[in-house]
Amino acid sequence: MKEKRGITRRDFLKGTAGICLSTTLGSLLTSEVNAQALSKVVVIRNAGVLDAKGQIDTGILESMLDRAVQILTDEKQPPDGWKKLFKKTDIVGIKSNAWRNLPTPPELENVIKRRILDVGVSEKNIDVDDRGVRSNLVFINSTALVNVRPVRTHHWSGVGTCLKNYIMFVQSPSMYHNDGCSDLGKIWTMPVIKDKTRLNILVALTPQFYGRGANFFDRRYVWQYKGLIAGTDPVAVDAVGAELLRLKRVAHFGEDRALDVPPVHITLADKKYRLGVSDLKRIDIIKIGWTDDILL
Repeated sequence: MKEKRGITRRDFLKGTAGICLSTTLGSLLTSEVNAQALSKVVVIRNAGVLDAKGQIDTGILESMLDRAVQILTDEKQPPDGWKKLFKKTDIVGIKSNAWRNLPTPPELENVIKRRILDVGVSEKNIDVDDRGVRSNLVFINSTALVNVRPVRTHHWSGVGTCLKNYIMFVQSPSMYHNDGCSDLGKIWTMPVIKDKTRLNILVALTPQFYGRGANFFDRRYVWQYKGLIAGTDPVAVDAVGAELLRLKRVAHFGEDRALDVPPVHITLADKKYRLGVSDLKRIDIIKIGWTDDILL
């Protein structure tokens, strides 16, 4: 983890000469609180989670997710972490992603479902879906959501991450494609979604770091990062995911080669819709496990 340096009283007072003492103290307290407010994101990797052919070791993947949940919830044991996120009376929709070139791995979908079953949620109250969420009764009646999808570049939004993953909840997704999908955060204010997402997971096992054009996919720009990026704040998770892809482009091309659009929706989800933290300086990135070429 990088050490975070907030605004000190000395820093603040240097820039506030001439302001009356009461105003200075009030502003000081607000500035310090804001500077120290962090979102926690776990980046967990394991060199053994994929073999040379890209096949997933389900046991390792399961342990990675359990460890991430344990750290996010500050619990001593993973089962306690899952119980902190979900209760047995919940109705849980697991929002996956079915894009044929890089879908959410079914192994991960199954692990998530199994852990929610372990909490005591009835199987009839759990479902995994993507393009059918608008007519899926579990999602319609849900009390909790899990948001899980691979991290990749995207023609309309710059990057395909957790915020973008909920676009299937709207009747006409193309309505949100304008201006780099800048208003994706608005979807998260819909009653079927608002305040329900307990866990956001970007699958970074084999991310795609570059692409141009609709439905672009090229294995030259996919690499075995062998990781998961998880958090309760979707904006912070997406900011970290987008930064990972940017740093990989720099490493690969020697520059941050332009995408079709910049991922402006991440910043706007923070600044306009107040869904989370987009500033990397205010995100506590906890890195666990394999560190080779971690980039972040």
